[in-house]
Amino acid sequence: MENLDYGIIGNCKSAALISKTGAMEWCCLPNFNSASVFAKLLDDEIGGSFEFKVSADYKITQEYLWGTNVLSTVFDNGTDAFQLIDFMPRYQREDQSYYAPPDVIRFIRLLKGAPKFKLIYDPKLDFAREKTFNENKGDYIKSYTEEGKYDSLFLYSNFNLDKILNQEEIELKENSYLLLAYHEKLITQTIDRAYLKFQRTKTYWMNWSEKTTKYKYYNEEILRSALVLKALTYKKSGAVLAAATTSLPETIGEERNWDYRFCWIRDASMVIKVMAGLGHTKSAKDFLQYIINIIPHKDEKIQIMYGINGEKDLTENILTHLKGYKNSGPVRTGNAAYIQKQNDIYGILMEVIYQQFLQFETSLENSEELWTITRGIVKIVEEHWQSPDKGIWELRTEDRHFVFSKLLCWVAVDRAIKIGEILRMGINDTKWKQLRNEIFEDIHENGWNEEIQAYTQSYGSKDLDASTLLMEQYGFLEASDQRFISTVKATKRELCKDGLMYRYKNKDDFGEPSSSFTICTFWLIDSLFKIGEEKEAKAMFDDLLSHSNHLGLFSEDIDFKTKRLLGNFPQAYSHLALIETAANFSKSYVSEENIQF
Repeated sequence: MENLDYGIIGNCKSAALISKTGAMEWCCLPNFNSASVFAKLLDDEIGGSFEFKVSADYKITQEYLWGTNVLSTVFDNGTDAFQLIDFMPRYQREDQSYYAPPDVIRFIRLLKGAPKFKLIYDPKLDFAREKTFNENKGDYIKSYTEEGKYDSLFLYSNFNLDKILNQEEIELKENSYLLLAYHEKLITQTIDRAYLKFQRTKTYWMNWSEKTTKYKYYNEEILRSALVLKALTYKKSGAVLAAATTSLPETIGEERNWDYRFCWIRDASMVIKVMAGLGHTKSAKDFLQYIINIIPHKDEKIQIMYGINGEKDLTENILTHLKGYKNSGPVRTGNAAYIQKQNDIYGILMEVIYQQFLQFETSLENSEELWTITRGIVKIVEEHWQSPDKGIWELRTEDRHFVFSKLLCWVAVDRAIKIGEILRMGINDTKWKQLRNEIFEDIHENGWNEEIQAYTQSYGSKDLDASTLLMEQYGFLEASDQRFISTVKATKRELCKDGLMYRYKNKDDFGEPSSSFTICTFWLIDSLFKIGEEKEAKAMFDDLLSHSNHLGLFSEDIDFKTKRLLGNFPQAYSHLALIETAANFSKSYVSEENIQF
């Protein structure tokens, strides 16, 4: 069975995916949201890739260098062996600025014998919209399109450039390098320079990992997930992307394909909490500032998602010339969900602002700005909380009174009250508390289904939804509350299949979902753990971890039957939930006698 067996490399500017056989099959330059230069992932015929072809007697193994986002792929036939080290340069200069060019370096280390391979260097610029030409310019291979609209790709190497272009066999006699650059280099490239960049980049990542909070259990899984989150961070703005890819389908052969190279506000409070908890307060602060910067003025609508530089227009387009991952079209750029109305966004924003006051020092000017935003959000919630919306899952059908959206409206007012207490403002306190109680009672009465003994997906519905498992996490219910315990058990009974969770089972825009949304399984594990079902939670967690790829990475979805990874990859939301759930197992109230680690 084919799986998403890729490793991600990146430098907080862009990223590339390398297959377990060392093939670069996805890369966008110069930024995460740029057009692809390799997209075999989305079309194995015309997408383009950068591969090492060896004879069948080579055994290929792959792993990350410890504590880094540097990927090692070893090719070994017993007599001959070499190591391919893939990375995107990132390190601090003497003036404290960061060197992070839109480059990929492939360092080839001779291990033994005289390995032979062919290089398949086949870039397809601008999502392979036009034909790409490759030309030996003496010092480098230049790739360009006929129209010349996109002519920036340069390959430097100490290999013979004609042999690369002609895909002739190369015998490795010494350590070598391949440098793929978006910009033409102004100084001569050498093996020594490539090796120095490797060592500096490796050191950068190891230093970053060393600063990461250590946990008693699952520390390696937590660290790898933290490194994934860092790789999905766009340093220039502080944004964290949902994933590095577009259009990887939730189900093979279906049309649930979206572009995830954007920043969802919904992920924000979780990113800030988790990264601060991991000891990376700078990353948390940068992301928080990104959120504050895009919060609109009083009259402007808040979007659920933005571009990595805060772009508001994310118009969706379909690339009809690409057939899609495993023929699962369409391939999309942009995401039409940005125009949706989702009332949960107000609670997410208020949680973010609350985290700012809880975790970081705030200047008087900043506090005044955030207090104005807080009062503005409460006013919006007051006016709109009773309206239906599209909900957390961005259903493109009719609006409904989703329980999760109402819950997050309650969160918005609750956090506003708490912010007011921190600032000792006391403004509108009584009025806000009345509003909070009104929303609470509305959810308590209309979100609860007496027959099913659970909070359901929407008012008057019998359908269950994994998002109700977050009621305890947001402080709406205590873990000991019988309604929460009953909701957890009913939701597990209805939505759990072979150890994996549906988001919901009722039909949506595309019919009944047929794959598991990975984060929902983490939510269930977390909820089971909190209501005292610790052994079951631990067993489910270990089982879920076994479904990651060979490098410990998760996508958005998992197929119920085959357990193959599906959806965009690697998925920030999945790794955030992994960290949060794993950290719970290391907390002091876990009974080690009852759980075997």
